[in-house]
Amino acid sequence: MVAHPSPWLARVGRRAWDLVAGTHGYLAFVGESALALLGSLRHPSRLRWRPILHNIETAGVDALLITGLLSFLMGIVIAYQGADQLQRFGANIFVVDLVALAMLRELSPLLTAIIIAGRSGSAYAAQIGTMKVTEEIDALRTIGVGAQELLVIPKVCALLVVLPLLTVYTDVMGVLGGMVMARMKLDVGFDLFVDRLDDAVQLSSYGTGLAKAPVFAMIIALVGCYRGFQVGGSAESVGTQTTLSVVQSIFLVILTDALFSIVFLWLDL
Repeated sequence: MVAHPSPWLARVGRRAWDLVAGTHGYLAFVGESALALLGSLRHPSRLRWRPILHNIETAGVDALLITGLLSFLMGIVIAYQGADQLQRFGANIFVVDLVALAMLRELSPLLTAIIIAGRSGSAYAAQIGTMKVTEEIDALRTIGVGAQELLVIPKVCALLVVLPLLTVYTDVMGVLGGMVMARMKLDVGFDLFVDRLDDAVQLSSYGTGLAKAPVFAMIIALVGCYRGFQVGGSAESVGTQTTLSVVQSIFLVILTDALFSIVFLWLDL
């Protein structure tokens, strides 16, 4: 008699194999996208500027309200939570350091990336997935149009432009929210807040947060597009892959942010 593996061992094996296969698929897709991007950069006439500008509008301009509002509210929350502790030690002015460093170094780029992952990354997966279900991608390949150049590169280029700009915008809105709460709760005036802000925030603190944005943009765009290409032949598959794109994008963004923190610690930034 042939001994069959136990069910739990078989499940572990299948999941491990799926993980390896999925990682291989991601790396292959990233490689194909990188080659397509390099080809477009060598021949700028191949860049499709209209889709790039359209994606800049949908991922950037249309997201100003939600990203600005959430960042403003986060600044208020941070200042409010720190107010009681600072008041106990008569260190009201250090609310500026708390808000500015928390928003500029960590929360603004991270929150902006998470919002864009849920908003634009899911849209990329749904758009490409729907095109695959309706066989539009096969039609493009039939007429000699590269799916990478038409569907992936414009989205990557757009997010590389949009996410750093949105991060700068949310930095300002988050600090503004903290400024309002500091005035209401700690009697720290706007002029005093701005004066302290110049001493509290160094260029390296601002740069460490901004440096994360392009990396987050690449992750969100590539994961969203990859999941779109993984859609099968049903509408249910579109929903499944769209959900996966959001979950995996947010997970990879947070993981990358943790790795950034370790690297910055080593570099003493």
